[in-house]
Order: sequence, then C-alpha cells, then structure tokens
Amino acid sequence: MGELTYEELKAAVAGDGVAFRAVAELQPAGGSGDKVFPPTYEKGQYALEERIIDGQRLKCVLLDSVQSQANRIELALLEAWRNKQLELPVISVNFEAAVPGTGKITSLEAPHRLADAILRDAVQGSTKFGDTEAGKVLATARASNATGLFKWCPTALVLGVWDSTGASGGMGTKFQRAMVSEIVGIDVQTGVKTSSRIDPLGIRADAGPAYQGKDGDWTHDPASAATMKGKPMKVGTDGRPSEVNHGNIPPTLGADAGGVTLTKALQYQVLSLPALRRLQFPVDGRSEPKRDDAGRVALAALALCGATLARAKGLDLRSRCLLVPTSKATWELISGSGEVRAFDIKPATALALLKEAIKAARDAGLEWQSETLELVPSAKLAALVKKSREQDKASPVGD
Repeated sequence: MGELTYEELKAAVAGDGVAFRAVAELQPAGGSGDKVFPPTYEKGQYALEERIIDGQRLKCVLLDSVQSQANRIELALLEAWRNKQLELPVISVNFEAAVPGTGKITSLEAPHRLADAILRDAVQGSTKFGDTEAGKVLATARASNATGLFKWCPTALVLGVWDSTGASGGMGTKFQRAMVSEIVGIDVQTGVKTSSRIDPLGIRADAGPAYQGKDGDWTHDPASAATMKGKPMKVGTDGRPSEVNHGNIPPTLGADAGGVTLTKALQYQVLSLPALRRLQFPVDGRSEPKRDDAGRVALAALALCGATLARAKGLDLRSRCLLVPTSKATWELISGSGEVRAFDIKPATALALLKEAIKAARDAGLEWQSETLELVPSAKLAALVKKSREQDKASPVGD
C-alpha cells in the first residue's frame, strides 16, 4: 500500500473509478463499554434505527450526521487555510464594526455555503452580495456550468449546495454531495439520565421565592421585580432557589435517554467519482475534456484533503463522545470492475495533492480565487443580530 499520487488520482477520476472510500472502526476513548452521548434531536430523542451489519439486523444510533461531518471537513480546511497550509477561495463577512464581538463568518462556516442567508444579506461597499461576481454565480450554476462555483466556492461542488432561499426558491441551484461521511454506533443499548446537585451553602427550597428582576437578573426583593398584572413575577413556576441554580437538586432519573453503550462505532466516508464526472467547466461558453478533467481532479483532491485533515484533528464529537480508531485508517479506490486498491493518505500527502491539482486546473484555464472576498453585513442584518443580542441579555432568568 503506497501513498496516493496525483497521476493515480487523475487516472481514477478520468477513468473508470467509482469511488474512494474509507471505513474506520472506532471505540469510545474510555474503552469498550464506556458510555458515549449521541446528538439529540426533537424532544431530546436520539436518531435510533436498525441497520444490517455483516448479515445481522442491529440497533444503531447516529453519532455524527452527514451534515455535521461536512461542517467538520470545512472547519479543518478553514484552519489549514488560516495557517497558510493551502490555498482556498474564501468569502468573509466581517461583523466586528457593526456588531462588536461577533467577528467574521466565512463561506466555510456558513451552513449553506455560497447560498447561505448570511452571505445573501451581506454587501461589498454599496453592492449587495447577489450583485457581485461571486453572488451571481448561483443564478447560472449547473452541472454543465460549474466554472463559477469552482472559482468562488469549490466546497459547494464537493459537499453540496441548494439555493433554496434565492429568487427561484425550491427550484434554485442544487448540487448533490459528492463527499459523504457519517459516524454510526453499532449494536447499541441506551442508558439512563441522572441529575443531582449538592449545594455547599445549604440553601433550602423554602428560602425563596426568587423573582425576575427588572434588569434581567433575578432578585429576592419583590419591590425590585418585574411585574405582570401588578404582581411581581417569580422565576420559573414557583420561584424556588433551584430555578436560579441555588439549593439542592435531589438525585433523579430523567425521562430522556442518557447516552449509549455500543459494540463499536463505524465511520463511513465515500467520495463519488461519477458525481464529479457530471460536472463541466466551460470557459467562454466552451467545454474542453482536458479542462473538465482537471477541474474534477482538483475537486477530488479537495474532498480527500478535507476528509483527511478532519480525521487528523480527532473525533471529539461533543461532551462525552470522544472516539478513537482501533486500526489504521486507509482509503480504498473501487474501480468499475470491482477491483479495490488501498492507499495511505497522510495530511502532508493530501495537502501536496491539492496544491498540485490546483496548479493543473489553473494551467488548464480554470480560475481558483486566491484573494478573500471581504463583505460586511447589510444594515438590516446587523440590526437583526443586534436585536437578538439585546433579547439574549433581557431574557428572564430561567427561560
């Protein structure tokens, strides 16, 4: 098993390669039998389902979704870009002047990439983003014309994008995900949720009530409390000290699930080469096979680089969900005949592949934007963020 070279990647993309895949077996960092906590969805539920694994029907749980994994890939690419390890088109919306403390949001952090509302409601000087060269890309982008997206937001061609909030609504520009990754817990048993708090001050439940203060804080003085219908408003239901995180909370078993134990976890990563081969990159209205191939190879290199960098950062998915591999992770190339070849792709290899692929694409006539497009929020977006911040400060204690 050798390291993947640019020529091998090019041959796979331009030839009969079907997919690059990597399947990694994982265990909780605490070892077999340690509890991990999946993401929670509506009403505190886990995404539980049955899957057929090695011929067995097993109860499984989603530990990290396709969408979450895509975000982790983008954040890994963003970190490498900030560290000047790679060249990448980036669009940045700087909120600092309009809403101090908010910082910048980039196209690698915006949930819907180039089609995100944060970019849509930003401006370059007095020009709306949608009227800039980058913003106009979505109106004409198609599988047969992916040149503009390649220049301004190639991650959209790898991880997918849907311009569902644009002028065409649900009929807006849509590109499928070519790279898909997810992490699943296999053969799981749900646990119980516990809670308790011992107050070192020994504050009793009958020491209240606590009221909602006029300043957004809580108060013990009814005269300083916010009122409703002429009466001071209690925090929570009855103003118990526990509503403002004082006093004891007796040990309880919650109604929600409290983590899972599992036999193992699996991370599935698949890069579809047919999805990339659907893309064309015309220049001046004309497509050329050599240029199309160069663009597709660059996108494949970007996908493999992002996935490799994200994996190298580790799998600390959330509190109490740290996973570790039980074997060395490798990439496999599946050909149209079903032949499987294994490759070792280290972060340094992935970065070098991407650099070579970008140069080859440029040599073929494709643009890959190197200068960051700097935007600021529109007045209405800044006002919306400011009002939200003010609402946060004014939210009653206990909400």
